[in-house]
Amino acid sequence: MLVAGDQGLRAAKEATAAIPIVVVACDPLDSLVASIARPGGKATGLTCISSDLASKRLQMLKELVPALVRVAVLYNPEDRNKAPEYKQVEEAARSLNLTLRAFEARSSGEIDSAFAGIVTYRAQALMTLADALMNFNLKRLADLGMKNQLPAIYGFREFADAGGLISYGASLHWTFRRAASYVDKIFRGASPSDLPIEQPTKFELVINLKTAKALDLDVPWRLQQLADDVIE
Repeated sequence: MLVAGDQGLRAAKEATAAIPIVVVACDPLDSLVASIARPGGKATGLTCISSDLASKRLQMLKELVPALVRVAVLYNPEDRNKAPEYKQVEEAARSLNLTLRAFEARSSGEIDSAFAGIVTYRAQALMTLADALMNFNLKRLADLGMKNQLPAIYGFREFADAGGLISYGASLHWTFRRAASYVDKIFRGASPSDLPIEQPTKFELVINLKTAKALDLDVPWRLQQLADDVIE
């Protein structure tokens, strides 16, 4: 069984104790498996280690918006990994002298109300913490960022492709291709308990210059040079 995210793994483990599970999740799975090196049980998979990139994402926002002070962070509290990830963002914000405020959305219907709060807060930029809910609504999130003239950074390039300003994180394409190899190994007789949780070794920086222009932002040449892809 192939599932995505913390919620997907929990549901799959509740549904069966017999069928092997391969999961793709944005953050460490150590709360749901015995260990990263030897998961134990019937579940294994890949993590995008999104929370470890919090500091770099905030630094990029600061570089894009030099006068940045107030940052909104949008996340789904139903994903148990998001609260710990937000704490890492808080730590990174303190080192950059940024003020954060968390905004929660547990469903697609709550995203609009969260954005209303973000606008009222007068946020100067937005960080979205990736999970299955946010990924499902990526075009909507990109459109709301543009509508509200809000520079935003995301975890996956698909957000930048959909019109978001900038993304930095592991490649979803690569991650799911690797997940397919795990499924193949299990079909060939491997035990999930013996397949280590795999972590990405490469991260993509994608910048949408069309969105930057619409937001009246000058993207520093340094960031453009570092980018794996620039959408013009």
